[in-house]
Amino acid sequence: MNDQQLLRYSRHILLDDIDIAGQEKFLAAHALIVGAGGLGSPVALYLASAGVGRITLVDNDSVDLTNLQRQILHTSDRIGQAKVSSGKTAMTQINPDIDIVALSERADQARLQQLIAAADVVIDCSDNFATRQAINRACVALKVPLVSGAAIQFDGQISVFDPRSETSPCYACLFPPDREFEEIACSTMGVFAPLVGIIGSMQAAEALKLIAGIGSSLAGVLLMLDARSMEWTRIGVARDAGCPVCGAQHP
Repeated sequence: MNDQQLLRYSRHILLDDIDIAGQEKFLAAHALIVGAGGLGSPVALYLASAGVGRITLVDNDSVDLTNLQRQILHTSDRIGQAKVSSGKTAMTQINPDIDIVALSERADQARLQQLIAAADVVIDCSDNFATRQAINRACVALKVPLVSGAAIQFDGQISVFDPRSETSPCYACLFPPDREFEEIACSTMGVFAPLVGIIGSMQAAEALKLIAGIGSSLAGVLLMLDARSMEWTRIGVARDAGCPVCGAQHP
């Protein structure tokens, strides 16, 4: 690291669990963020500010006035821009020294496989069940850790699925792909603005912990938040030996 980097990241370097070695891991890492909306906003901003050296941001949507109530990556003067372009602008303003790849596209299974193969950690900030399942399948196949979050109305949840561990469940262990789940959209149900900030910030924290090898992750744990009462519920999640996605990986 040069003198400017030592200054920029000094508050991380002061932490014994991170120090120079951990910060260098951040600088050498590649994070893939799928979704540049409410959850993706704090994830992108915190990973950029923390100095993750390469961040790929994937989203096929554009900035709309209704996004600005919670999607802090974007601003009023960028309405109409591709969210990834708006996001790259915000991230670059915070940290011009990192490499940000902005992909304005809806990635299918083959494309996700390609993108995830190049990543050290994947942060799922998408807003639909099909995309979450596709991301999970690719992460399991490629053994790349996945940080998953969701938020709607006043309810949020977060977990880590780490296919590098034989005991860690995958997303499909918890939410089987053949089960019917009702798609609930913010556009029809609403979402409490700070909730996505809380869950997204925690996703960023889990991603950084995975990169630097700090502490213990939320693998095997589902955290659920009721923001009305600010009460957290912690549920243990076991790997399903019969899971159609990861069962064959860890017989």
